[in-house]
Parts: sequence; structure tokens; C-alpha cells
Amino acid sequence: MRDREADGSQEAGQAGGAAALDLNLLRTFLAVYRTGSFTAAARLLGLSQPTVTTQVRALERQLGRELFQRQARGVSPVPHADELAARVVEPLDALAAVAGPGGAAEDHPPEPVHLAGPNELLTHSVLPGIAPLIDRGVRLRITPGLTEPLLAELRAGHHDLVIATFRPRGRALVSTPLSDEEFVLVASPARAARIGGPARIAAAGPAALHGVPLVAYADDLPIVRRYWRHVFGRRLVCQAAVTMPDLNAVKAAVTGGTGFTVLPRYLCAAELASGALVALHAPDDPPINTAFLVQRPGALANPHVTLVRDHLLRTARDG
Repeated sequence: MRDREADGSQEAGQAGGAAALDLNLLRTFLAVYRTGSFTAAARLLGLSQPTVTTQVRALERQLGRELFQRQARGVSPVPHADELAARVVEPLDALAAVAGPGGAAEDHPPEPVHLAGPNELLTHSVLPGIAPLIDRGVRLRITPGLTEPLLAELRAGHHDLVIATFRPRGRALVSTPLSDEEFVLVASPARAARIGGPARIAAAGPAALHGVPLVAYADDLPIVRRYWRHVFGRRLVCQAAVTMPDLNAVKAAVTGGTGFTVLPRYLCAAELASGALVALHAPDDPPINTAFLVQRPGALANPHVTLVRDHLLRTARDG
């Protein structure tokens, strides 16, 4: 035990010495750790890829340990890299917040905040509430898209915050639950009447929808398949009559009488309240999906990223 403690003290001393001797090496290490790639870290830091590789190797020689395992695509941290990242992330991020990328923070106005997420959620739940941020001088650059590619871009430094439809794996990104969305099976009043309404669905189950056109987000029917599995306990065997990778467009088609679909309740609450859409089923346990607000810890060096993050979390909590 004494030898192990001694080794741990020596490692801590080495890491502390590396930080005291050259913070740039640790800054580069942390960028590679967060992005999982020398190339992505180079873009994030504004360096060449060979420079990043050289700096990481210099730090590995200084510590006497390999920090990353090289893979066909990118790199993965070894356990010692996890330990080193945990020790240096807070002081390096705090230093970046004070100094900024080019000197004293007060000498440079904060950079725009790059926020990304699902188009429908951004349009419905985020954009209507950004006025207080803009009044405080925040500049926003908003990108719609699917969660997986947006998270890859976040790791590469292209975004500061991403609203994700699932929690990302790994420790390089920090995620916080943002909001829950409930899914609803809906159709227009005329189409619902032809089906027999919610009573028919309750009695006959999904068989009542046999032959009714399905309108969906994509051919693989991710939202509808999840609803079938969770609510009806069976596999969906149906092809979409219409697909459109925009839930607002799906809602418009179904409101016009094209067929049925499954939508997040927040997106169709107004139509359900006005009668433009009818909920075809009211299960005791509707499927719920949690959205997460995901950030690169280093992005908090920009104080406006913190403003946007806290605003989104507060708005979701109060809403």
C-alpha cells in the first residue's frame, strides 16, 4: 500500500510539474482527450495536426506513460489519461475563462455561442425565448440537425452546446437532463372518425389502423416503432405512405387528413387543444424521451456559453 501511495504521489508530482513547465502541452492533451482525435483537436486549437501529435508525444515522454491508444479512426484515452484529465480540467478551464484565447478577457468581446439541436425543438422551445440573451449581448449561431452527427461536431469543436435526444456515452462531454417529451398517436378529426376514434383503438389495438396511411419522419419509422413497442408491446409491420425529415411537415400532412402519425406532445399541443388533431389513444404509460443539454467543458471559457446554458436549463425547469 505504501509503494502504491508513493507511486501515486510521484505521478501527481509529474503531472503538477508538467503543468508548471508547459501549460500548452496539457491544453493540447485536453483537446485531444475531449475530441478523441488529433485532427479534431488541431482544428479546435488552431494548430497543425503534426504540432498536436508532437505536443502529445512530448507530454507522454515527460510523464513516462502513453496517454492514448491510436485507432483506425481517432484515439482512445488510457486509464492514466482519464486520471490526468480529471486533475487538470478545472484549473485549465478556469485559466482559459480568465485569460481567453488571446489575452485578458475584457480585451475581447465574447465569441458567438454555437448551439445545435433538433430543428423542431429549437424552433418551438428555444427560439421563442432567446430575447433576454440577445438583450445581454449574446450572439447565437444555431444549427439544426440529428443528434449523432451534431455530437461528433461538438467533440470536434464546431459547437459549444448541443440539445441531444439521448445521453452521449463517455466522459469527454458533460450532459444534463433538459426536458421530457411525451409521444402521442394522432390523426385529423375526419380521419379519426373513419377509424372509429379512440374507443376503437382502445378495443382493437393497432389492428384498427390497418390500411390507414402512415406519415412518418423517416423510412425506418424511429418514433412510431418506439410507440408501438412501448404501448402495444409488438413490432410495427407497416410502411409509411409519406416520409418527411421534418416533424412540422409531418404534422401539417396529418392535420390535412393524410393519415396518422406519432408526434411529441409539445409539437402538437395547440392542435390537440383546438381540435385540429385528435389523440387516437391515451395509454396509462405513454412513451417518454428525455432531451439532454450537452457541452464541451472547455466551451465554458466563453462566459456567454454559461449564460445560454443556464438560460436553457432555467427555461426548461420553469416551463
